[in-house]
Amino acid sequence: MDYRVLGRTGVRVSPLCLGAMMFGTWGNQDHDDSIKIIRRALDAGVNFVDTADAYSAGESEEIVGKALAGRRDDVVLATKLYMPMGPGPNRRGLSRRWIVTEVENSLRRLGTDWIDLYQVHRPDPSTDIDETLGALTDLVRAGKIRYFGSSTFPAHEVVEAQWVAERRNRERFVTEQPPYSLLVRGIEADLLPVAQKYGLGVLPWSPLAGGFLSGRHTRDGGEVTSTRMSRVPNRFDLSVPANQRKVEAAIAFADLAAEVGVTLIELALAFVLSHPAVTSAIIGPRTMEHLESQLTGGAVTLDEATLDRIDEIVPPGVNVNPEDAGYVPPSLAQPALRRR
Repeated sequence: MDYRVLGRTGVRVSPLCLGAMMFGTWGNQDHDDSIKIIRRALDAGVNFVDTADAYSAGESEEIVGKALAGRRDDVVLATKLYMPMGPGPNRRGLSRRWIVTEVENSLRRLGTDWIDLYQVHRPDPSTDIDETLGALTDLVRAGKIRYFGSSTFPAHEVVEAQWVAERRNRERFVTEQPPYSLLVRGIEADLLPVAQKYGLGVLPWSPLAGGFLSGRHTRDGGEVTSTRMSRVPNRFDLSVPANQRKVEAAIAFADLAAEVGVTLIELALAFVLSHPAVTSAIIGPRTMEHLESQLTGGAVTLDEATLDRIDEIVPPGVNVNPEDAGYVPPSLAQPALRRR
């Protein structure tokens, strides 16, 4: 396994990070099977595991905790907070109050004394970034967490957080976790250069574009169904023109992969890992079969000619469907904020 340095931390992680979103009620409800998948990944050399408190309402963290029993010291463990964890108005967000409360809940569910990388799942416009950085800095100094990072932050907010940390003598975000794939390349325009400038490790989520790059779409057609079509139609319903364009691009990428002599999954993972800003790509298997099909992706290297062909299908900096950007600023999502 060719381990990579996580940003400028000196911590070495595998090029594939095992994402645990699909372990629990959101995906694989069999805890024993989920634990086997996690341990298989560890046996294959993956030493980086990412989860979140909100995944299956904490169930994912519990499963990960069980799987890491006896192996915790060898694993770089990451989790996240921000999403709602109950009906109360303060059981969410990035306030000091919630951060200090929720880190204890995650530590308990994970069955560990510390978290290696504690990430804020999305920006919180209602909370001063200094409040968030201050609370996270205190957790580092208390030994509850080793480092902290952001997820799906726009480039300008990454920069602001770096500046605030420097001016207020806070610990800083050392990683960013954005959406990135053959179909979702918007971050190439600004976020990835910013991450390189500040030395952040980049941990792309959904490198298979939510399954569009799994190989399930073929030229002979066939009806492809997914529970996500009803839950997130703007990103997965194939009657939406932008999603149909994703299917067409995915088929073109499958043809290219066959030409190169790799699977579409390997092409997709190798592409994400080829960017010099990227540290580790987060894979999210639900089954052992999914895991096995993805483990080889970290060992594939694409030549310049193949990368040029990829650019011809989806140009650099382009999201085939803009809805896949992962975060919409409140100024665009809430009409009241843009009324005069």
